[in-house]
Parts: sequence; C-alpha cells; structure tokens
Amino acid sequence: MKNERIVLIQGHPDPGGNRFGHALAQAYVRGVRKAGREVRMIDVARLDFPFLRAKEEWESAAAPEAIREVQDTIGWAEHLGIIYPLWLGAMPALLKAFFEQALRPGFAIAKTSGPGMWRKLLGGKSARIVVTMGMPAFVYRWYFGAHSLKNLERNILQFCGIGPVTASLIGMVEGDAGKRAKWLLRLEAFGRDGR
Repeated sequence: MKNERIVLIQGHPDPGGNRFGHALAQAYVRGVRKAGREVRMIDVARLDFPFLRAKEEWESAAAPEAIREVQDTIGWAEHLGIIYPLWLGAMPALLKAFFEQALRPGFAIAKTSGPGMWRKLLGGKSARIVVTMGMPAFVYRWYFGAHSLKNLERNILQFCGIGPVTASLIGMVEGDAGKRAKWLLRLEAFGRDGR
C-alpha cells in the first residue's frame, strides 16, 4: 500500500489549537489512523527555533535541536500533509521560517559541481497542501494567481524532490458551517486514502 508513513505539518502559528486548520488536521490524522497507517504530527507553532538571518546560517550552521528532530520525522515520511491559513496573501511567516530551517542543504538539497545547481535529496515523497482563507478560493487561484501556493509547490517542495504535490484551497472558512463540515469529511478521506 502506498504512503504508509505520513507526517502532518500543522502550519497555523497559533499554538492554542482552536482554529479551523487544527480541526482539519485532526480529521486528516483520524483518517490516516482509521486506515491503519502510521502518522506523526509537526505543530510548527510549538517548535522553538530562530528565524534565519544570513545565507551562511542556512548553508552551513547547525540546525537547532527542534529542527533536527523535525528533519528526522520528514525523512521517515513517505507523504507530507501541510495545512496553513493564507495570511496577507501568503503562508504565515512562522511557517516560512520553519521551511527555511528544515529544508536546508545537507538534508533537503545538496550542492553539485555546477554553479547554482542543487541535487534533490527528498525524492520519493509526495505532498498535499491545504490552504484555508477568508476569500473565495477561486478568487485566490484565478485573480491572485495562487502565487504563494505555487511558491511552496515548485520553489520549495519540488526543489527538494518532493512530488507529486497536490493542493486543496478552502475559501470562505468563516462562512457556512455545513461547508466546513464537508471539508472535515474530505480531509478525513484524504488521510484514509494516504493522499
């Protein structure tokens, strides 16, 4: 069976755990467990790590302990689930800082002999991104071009070798409770199916 080892990355920066994204993550994990797959959670808001401030830190400084543990979890996984809210048109700054810390040279990519060339070290893994937002999802996708989602898909995950990457955009999250309930069922099904 495909994707037996799954990691769910909860990217909401509020550690309180009472946001719709947290409910989506719980539904996903519930589905994974119902299918008998293994799942681990990374709650970015509860990790202790600094923001990177220089290229040299990213390329050669030792990763903080919390990030090394996260790298072990990502290395273990066959599939990544990533859930985050759209803030000011992009992922929250804390989640971006997390990816900068976790997906560093030596773990996610490696320099090759050519200038500016990198070898992808996380091949064989797939991912699903779930983005929640207050606006209609089609407005974000078609009018705004889903630029931050494309950045995460192409310039971060696929750059490291992760693929295929699929995405679900959930708009108007503060609106219809019935729609939110349907999304919870859908996320549970994604987890159950390992996708």
